[in-house]
Amino acid sequence: MSDQQPGAHGSDPAESGVEDVDAFARVEDGFQRLWTPHRMAYIGGERPSPHAGSGCPFCSAPTRSDEDGLVVHRGERCYVVLNLFPYNPGHLLVCPYRHISRYVELTEGETTEFTALTKAAIAALTKASEPMGFNIGMNQGEVAGAGVAAHLHQHVVPRWGGDSNFLPIVGQTKALPMLLEDTRQQLVDAWPAD
Repeated sequence: MSDQQPGAHGSDPAESGVEDVDAFARVEDGFQRLWTPHRMAYIGGERPSPHAGSGCPFCSAPTRSDEDGLVVHRGERCYVVLNLFPYNPGHLLVCPYRHISRYVELTEGETTEFTALTKAAIAALTKASEPMGFNIGMNQGEVAGAGVAAHLHQHVVPRWGGDSNFLPIVGQTKALPMLLEDTRQQLVDAWPAD
C-alpha cells in the first residue's frame, strides 16, 4: 500500500497538473457530488403566479424580445419557447398566448395552431439535431406534475440513445452541451418555412 494520496496516481500533483484531492473541503462518504448552485434561484425562488401577467413565465416570455424570452417561433395564437430548465438540449414548449390552464379551453383556431406548431417543432429539432425520438406531452394540473399549472404548455423533448445517464439519476444534474441562446438560434435557423 502506498503512502500517496488518492488521486495523485503515483506522481506529484503539482507536476502532473492534477489537483490534490485533499485540497478540497468535503466529507468522505463514498459519493461524488456535482454542485449546481445556480439552480437555487429556481428551487428557492418564487413560484409562478396562477394569474395572467408578469407573474406567469408564459405570459411574460412573448412580451420580451425573442432572444431575451427564448422564443423560437411566434404564431398568430400560439408560440414556441425553449424550456429554461430543459430535460434535454432543444426542449421546447408550445404555448397559447392566452392564459388558460386546460387543453379543452383552447379554441378551434388555437387547437389547430397548437398542433401545427408541435409538428413544426419536431421538424426543426429533427433538422437541427437529428434526435432518435421525442417525448411529447403536457401535464394538466399540479397533481399531474405541471410546474406552471395555470398556463397551458406542451413539452416537445428530443431524445437520443443514452441521454439518460447517471447524471440525472444519481447526481440530479443534467449536462447540456449548448447554451440556451445558441440552441434557440439553431432552432430558429431550422424552423420550417410557413
